[in-house]
Amino acid sequence: MRRWNGWGDDAKIYPLPASATQYLERAIGEVDPFPDASFKQVLSTVPASRLAPHPLINTTPAERLLHARGQSLPDWVALRSGQIEVFPDGVAYPTNDEDVRSLLKYARQADAHLIPYGGGTSVVGHINPLPSDQPTLTVDMSHLNKLIDLDETSRLATFEAGVTGPSLEEELRKRGYILGHFPQSWEFSTLGGWIATRSSGQQSYYYGRVEDFFAGGHLETPIGPLTLPPLPASAAGPDLREMILGSEGRLGIITRATIRVQSTPEVERFYAAFFRDWETGVKAVRAVAQSDLPLSMLRLSNPQETETTLMLAGRERLVSLAERGLGLLGYGDEPCMLIYGLTGFRGILAITRWRVGALLRSRGALLVGKTIGEMWRKSRFYTPYMRNTLWERGYAVDTLETAVSWASVLSTSEAILAALQDGLKDLDERALVFAHLSHMYRDGASIYVTFIFRRATDPGETLLRWQRLKMAASETIVRHGGTISHQHGVGTDHAPYLAPEKGEVGMSMLEAVRQRLDPEGLLNPGKLLGDI
Repeated sequence: MRRWNGWGDDAKIYPLPASATQYLERAIGEVDPFPDASFKQVLSTVPASRLAPHPLINTTPAERLLHARGQSLPDWVALRSGQIEVFPDGVAYPTNDEDVRSLLKYARQADAHLIPYGGGTSVVGHINPLPSDQPTLTVDMSHLNKLIDLDETSRLATFEAGVTGPSLEEELRKRGYILGHFPQSWEFSTLGGWIATRSSGQQSYYYGRVEDFFAGGHLETPIGPLTLPPLPASAAGPDLREMILGSEGRLGIITRATIRVQSTPEVERFYAAFFRDWETGVKAVRAVAQSDLPLSMLRLSNPQETETTLMLAGRERLVSLAERGLGLLGYGDEPCMLIYGLTGFRGILAITRWRVGALLRSRGALLVGKTIGEMWRKSRFYTPYMRNTLWERGYAVDTLETAVSWASVLSTSEAILAALQDGLKDLDERALVFAHLSHMYRDGASIYVTFIFRRATDPGETLLRWQRLKMAASETIVRHGGTISHQHGVGTDHAPYLAPEKGEVGMSMLEAVRQRLDPEGLLNPGKLLGDI
């Protein structure tokens, strides 16, 4: 069963060994955990619905509570404390385009706002209702989850937009195909959500980002339906798919999408290597990214992440052995771990592995085989469950990310880490901060940062600590010319930082399109563009 106030399946528990707790206490400080509000307690705070009855709409308090928040740190503070400011007034479950049209018509007549809801995995506030005199209707797309068509000649699959990652891949796997889009939220996030937020999967180096596999689809907008034909290419003016990618529910509700799929690969392997320091590792992965070798993934952890990841996973013995072994080989002071993946045909992979290995060794890497890489592969969708355990031990965890050109990777990553490490000093609090490069391109890379800090007994104080850290990092990203989001989208948390990237004219263009498709402002107010 899905957790109502945390991440994932409530039957999955991420154990945190005593050594990991001791590690955090040394790094951040001791904590005194305190209990969260119960589901029953929070349920009692749900106000009466302001929506008139409709056959598709559920207005029960439990349903509205379960759709009130996503997975951002502010969402966790609200859910765990029970201090949820706003709830949707109802939740609808459409099963076809006609249902969606009916709900848009209903929202117009009821003067209600309407929020499209995929898997509820947003970490930047995409699905949260905002304070308003108007009621809010959340449209849960989970019943639109079927494979509609598979064109094996063209390798195009059409799915309804509410299909989750596991269900989509299972339908394709049975027929010998794969999409290969694996964000960390893969267990619960949806195809429509990936498109609406311009998602990027862990192996996008091989399978492509969402803009690469999104061939076409269908939206229901307040002014009528919009169908995007799945053409292989077109020079017939601007590509309308690009307007829908990253639109975050402001322009319409995606009901189905046609995606480009591939044959299931013969082989997939993950390997590990170590570098003596961060700068050497960054230069090496840049060389690999610009070599055009057919890898599926490159993920380079800085020294702090290399240590912290293993310690929190209870691998202190492995850390100890690695420190001794790497130290003897001259890699012991600030080792950085690289996980890299190879995907495809067996014969090609053998050649690719040799060529990648030779390139990495020439750049100072120590190759250590596939044991650590396979450990990462097996746990990659399990690791997010650690967030539940850390919270219950008294620690809050959040992530942020950006992308910059290679010329700026070192300076930007250093500045972001410094901003977060100093962000709570005047409050006499510490943050444990670490980072990795998660996606590589010929011209740059994504910097993905995790920060852990102590919860306060007062939820408002915990939120204040997060706000201080988030603002410090976001302002640093903008100052260094990075995107405010490489893969998480904008939502409400990043909306204040969008204008520096888009510019005045660009923001005006986005707003003009929004006003044309949604002149009454029904859809997902406050998200992306920051209006209310």
